[in-house]
Amino acid sequence: MTKEQQLLKEQTTRQQWPLAVRLFASVAILVYLLAIALPPLAGPPPASELANVILQPFRPLVGAISLSHGYRFFAPNPGPGHSIRWTMLTARGNTLKGVIPDAETDWPRLLYHRRFMIPEKIAALVPPPRAPAGIRREATRDWQPFAEDIANHLLTKHSGQEVTLELVEHYLPDTFELKEGRAGDDLTTPLGSYAWRERTSL
Repeated sequence: MTKEQQLLKEQTTRQQWPLAVRLFASVAILVYLLAIALPPLAGPPPASELANVILQPFRPLVGAISLSHGYRFFAPNPGPGHSIRWTMLTARGNTLKGVIPDAETDWPRLLYHRRFMIPEKIAALVPPPRAPAGIRREATRDWQPFAEDIANHLLTKHSGQEVTLELVEHYLPDTFELKEGRAGDDLTTPLGSYAWRERTSL
């Protein structure tokens, strides 16, 4: 070994981190990568039960550095979107119709996005229409309070007497259907009719 090679080897050795530091850095990087990858795998539903279990000890870190993003909600397979269609009878006997969210009236865009999440929240709680009656009856206790809040808000805002809500699951065509210009029917689930009781504010 020449003198230059020996000098280069000594410099390389001096520049290397100690073994304990390298191990700590490797573990820290691994933990950080897990904290990035686990939240999308663990939610929103349907989610991996294993990912949910593994995520539990990482939750303080995920919350502290704000990594709890539901990327899987948007990609790679976001699934069908939802909206709430409403029909209202006003105190003057008129009929009003609308949808939540409403791209025409929900402005600024952030408001549209916030209202977009309302039907998605309810859709996660409402079983499909073909589900057994017992399951649908039990699920009503979970989603109906949200529907009542929406109805109260709409009735107060529009001076309504009664409002009927429907959850609409918009059909999501696949690539072949898009190429052929075909599309399926939206799935509509009744959320009930609600009468005006007392004025509330959201």
